[in-house]
Amino acid sequence: MARTATRTAAEAAEAGAPGTWRRAGLAGAAIGVIAAGAAAGVAVERLTVGRGLRKKARLALDAAGPYGALRGTPGTARADDGTELYFEVDDPQGEGPGASGASSGSAAPGTPTIGSQQTGEGRAGPPRTADGGTAADEGRGGPSRTADGGTAAAAAPRRKLFGRRAAVAPVTVVFSHGYCLNQDSWHFQRAALRGVVRTVHWDQRSHGRSARGSAQADGEQVTIDQLGRDLKAVIDAAAPEGPLVLVGHSMGGMTVMALADQFPELIRERVVGVALVGTSSGRMGEVNFGLPVAGMNAVRRVLPRVLRTLGSQAELVERGRRATADLFAGVVKRYSFGSRDVDPAVARFAERLIEGTPIDVVAEFYPAFQDHDKTAALRHFADLPVLVLAGVKDLVTPSSHSEAIAALLPDAALEIVPDAGHLVMLEHPELVTKRLEELLGRAGTVPPTNVGSHGRTAQQRGR
Repeated sequence: MARTATRTAAEAAEAGAPGTWRRAGLAGAAIGVIAAGAAAGVAVERLTVGRGLRKKARLALDAAGPYGALRGTPGTARADDGTELYFEVDDPQGEGPGASGASSGSAAPGTPTIGSQQTGEGRAGPPRTADGGTAADEGRGGPSRTADGGTAAAAAPRRKLFGRRAAVAPVTVVFSHGYCLNQDSWHFQRAALRGVVRTVHWDQRSHGRSARGSAQADGEQVTIDQLGRDLKAVIDAAAPEGPLVLVGHSMGGMTVMALADQFPELIRERVVGVALVGTSSGRMGEVNFGLPVAGMNAVRRVLPRVLRTLGSQAELVERGRRATADLFAGVVKRYSFGSRDVDPAVARFAERLIEGTPIDVVAEFYPAFQDHDKTAALRHFADLPVLVLAGVKDLVTPSSHSEAIAALLPDAALEIVPDAGHLVMLEHPELVTKRLEELLGRAGTVPPTNVGSHGRTAQQRGR
C-alpha cells in the first residue's frame, strides 16, 4: 500500500495535477511514518460501519483517555539559533537548580516560569497520576533502598563526585521524545516518577509546544547535531547543576548521543545514567520498515522529491490526511505497536500525537535520519549505568540496532521486549517503568521501593 501511495504522490508532484492532492495527502501520511521513522499509533480499528460512527468513536476515546494530561512547571530555553524550546519540570520539593522557587504543579496564568517569562496555558490543578490520583496519594514509606538492596546513604560517594554544591542538588531525569511525538509520549513513566525524582520533559524543536526551528525557517537542514545542542540548552536552563539521568526514545535517543558527541565533559562530570529506548546509533538508511527490499528501494528513490513537494503544500496535504483518517490510522498502527490488544484509548492518544505533527516538519527532518551516525559517541557512556531497550517487532528502529548499541557497551542492561513495537513505553508501560526504576537504582539516585506502580493501560487493568 505504501509503495503504491508513494508512486502516486511522485506522479502528482511531476504532473502538478491538483486533482491528485488528496492521494498525495495519503501518501504523505504513509511516507511520513515509514521513511522518517514517525512514532505514532491508533486506537480505532477500521470498522465496517460508516465514517460518522467511526468519528464518534474517536471522539469518545479522546474524552475517555486521561493520557497526556500531566503538566509541570513550564519554562523555555533558547537554542543556539534562537529557537525557543519548551520544557516542563516536575520537582518533588518544588525547588532546586533551575526551579526558581516554583512548584511542580501547574502554573497559573501570569506565573513566572523556569528559564523564561512564559505563562501557563490551561494548567490548573495539582499534579495528577495516570489513574487520576495525586502524587501525595502514592504511599512511599520505608527506608530508602537502591536497586541492589543497599540504602541511599551507600550511594552518597557517587554523588560526592559532583562537588559540595552538587552533592545536595537533586538528580534530574531528562526525557527526550521521538519524532512526530512530544513530551507527553512519556505519560506513564512521568506519572510513576512524579513526586519521587525531579524530571524534565521537553518538546524537540518544531514539535509540541516548542517553536518551529529558526534555522529551518532560513532554509537550513535539521541535523541530529542540532538536536544535541538543543538538549544542552534545555539542560542549562532546567537543570544547570546536579547529577543527570538522560532518557531518550527513538530520535530522542539519537539526541542524547549527539549531546555526548559534542559535550563529552557534561557526560563525564554530571551524567550518572543513560536509557536508550527504541533507537539507533546509525545505518538508518538500511532499514526496510517491513517492506520488501525492491519496494523499499523504490520508496528511497522517490521519497526526497515526494517529501519536498508535500512539505511545500502543507495545507492541502493536511486536508487530505484528515480526509483519509481511517486509512491513515491503519498504516500508522502497524509502525507503532507490536501487539494486537493495545488499549484503544492509548492507541488513539498516540494517533493524536502524530496528527499534531505537520507534514512540512515530517519533510524537513527526514534527511537527518539518513545522515545520522553517532556510533563513536557511545564510548562516552562506557563507564555509566546504561539501559538499552527495544521491541522485537519495532519496524522503525529495529531491535537489532539496540543490540548493536549494547554490543559496544558490554555493561549495559539490554532488554528486548517480545510482542512490542516502536512505542514500547506506551505499549508495555509497566515494563519500561520498571527498567527505568532499576537504572535509577543502579545509578544510586532513586530508591526503587519509592517508585509507584503506574503504567498499566486501562485494557490491562480490566484483565
